[in-house]
Amino acid sequence: MTDDDKQVLEFAARWWRNSGAAETAIRNELGLSPVRFYQRLNRLLDSPAALAAEPVLVRRLQRVRSARELQ
Repeated sequence: MTDDDKQVLEFAARWWRNSGAAETAIRNELGLSPVRFYQRLNRLLDSPAALAAEPVLVRRLQRVRSARELQ
């Protein structure tokens, strides 16, 4: 996992707790467009390295993603 991947996971771990606009924070903190952020995050959710590094976070986000796919 790259440092950028770690930053994406760190952001995903805390952004939902903040009531601010996620899109603005993604651009300001990570320098990514929201679309690019979510693409990278989804790729990381399928990564064994990300699962090993942040198992609780990755499993939680996998469940959220699965629930959205079922809707």
